[in-house]
Amino acid sequence: MEREITEEKLKKYFEITKQALENLEIAVHEKSLLYSVAKDFLTMAKSYYSDAIYYYEKGDYVTAFAALNYAHGFIDAGVRLGVFKGEDNRLFAFG
Repeated sequence: MEREITEEKLKKYFEITKQALENLEIAVHEKSLLYSVAKDFLTMAKSYYSDAIYYYEKGDYVTAFAALNYAHGFIDAGVRLGVFKGEDNRLFAFG
């Protein structure tokens, strides 16, 4: 069982989350009631991704990894809710 967050592992998850953010599309119309949810989820995902970079650069791998997980959690929740469209099952969780 692995018990540490290595730089290699962090870089892998940074790349996956970066690609997910770059490939993400809002799937609901601007006039939809869920559009504000989509925008909020996207803002949260980007903010946590930015936080992850900040903590990584400070050498705090544990907090960086946690922030990446929160970022990707918002992305996956948006895909499962149907407010985001994501085609690549390597990047997005499907339900």
